[in-house]
Parts: sequence; structure tokens; C-alpha cells
Amino acid sequence: MNIFQLLIFSPRPASVKRMLAVRSDFFCPKGYEAITLFGTVFTRAQNLVDLINDRYGALLNHEQIHLRQAQSCHNSWILFYIRYGWYWLRACRMRKKMKNSGYWLNPFEMEAYKNDHDLHYLDQFGQKGATGWRKYAKMSLEERMQFYRRR
Repeated sequence: MNIFQLLIFSPRPASVKRMLAVRSDFFCPKGYEAITLFGTVFTRAQNLVDLINDRYGALLNHEQIHLRQAQSCHNSWILFYIRYGWYWLRACRMRKKMKNSGYWLNPFEMEAYKNDHDLHYLDQFGQKGATGWRKYAKMSLEERMQFYRRR
């Protein structure tokens, strides 16, 4: 499966009823537990694939938060990834002060990490998607860094 097949054949975020996990060294970068691409969770470890496919844990909840965030971006994976990339690039300016700042100061990741252990967090949103990332996006990078360090 290549990225173009994922893009062409992937359902809209609101249409994804169950996120499946797949083991892949190619799609999941080293240093990350999992990555969601177009409604599929890619991970490097088979035990994480089994946990996610058994519908268990904070990691699955974290990835489902990203699914709902994509719904809040006009129900479009493309718009979600464009925004994700934009926030990532903007936060990379802070890399001298914080390692992997593009990832850790990304509003989408901030919302997902803050709520990944709350397994009822997504119950409050319906089809409009998770929108907590917007409050982090309004913060300056310095405010996000302070918020990150407090948690």
C-alpha cells in the first residue's frame, strides 16, 4: 500500500467507524509509537497493533482524537495534514529551546496528549469533531512551551 492509494481510497474522517492498526516500519518513523494516516494507524511494533485492534488503551484514544480533529477540519484529511504541517513548521523555530518542538508544540498533538488517558473525552463531540486544538493554536509559541512544561 502506498501513500497515493491511501489518499485516493481513504474514506472521509467522519466515515471511519473503526481505526485499524497495521505494522509498518516505512510509515511509522523511528522514535514514534504510532502515526495515523487517512484513518489507518501505523506502528512499528506488533504488540501495539494487537492492542489497538483489540480496542484498548490510551494510544488508540490518542489516534482517535486525531481522527476527530480531521473531522473538525471540514471533514478533510488533506486540510488536516496541511494545518498539521503548518503548525509543525511554525513551531520548529523553537528547536533551540526544545527538542522536537515542531511535534510537541503542535496544537493537534497538545490536545491529543492532554486527553489521551480520558477515554470519555471524545464522547462530548459528535460529528463536528474535536476542537480543543483551536485554543492551543491561538496561543503564542512561548505560551505553548510554558503550557507544555507545566503539564
